[in-house]
Amino acid sequence: MNATSTTPLLIDKDQVKDLRFPSVEILTCPEQIARRTSELSRALTLGNVHHNKVKIIFSDLENIKMIETTIWAVTELRIILKSGMVIPINRIMEIIS
Repeated sequence: MNATSTTPLLIDKDQVKDLRFPSVEILTCPEQIARRTSELSRALTLGNVHHNKVKIIFSDLENIKMIETTIWAVTELRIILKSGMVIPINRIMEIIS
């Protein structure tokens, strides 16, 4: 994980629905944002075509968290997980496939 040295808290994907997210972009440079966009595209393909899970490291109002799941859809502002749960893209730090 490049953006921080803090170990993310592993949570169950069902807990995402209870989290609150600030509107501020978590990444600081255009290269990191471009890499995240590329990782999201790859993760979407892995989830929809190959049914592979990815690790998503993100930050909510409290701290840095990680879930392991498949990404069902990517919109301009959010990723959509199973059961309609969403994570704002601007809060995602890294996707590990």
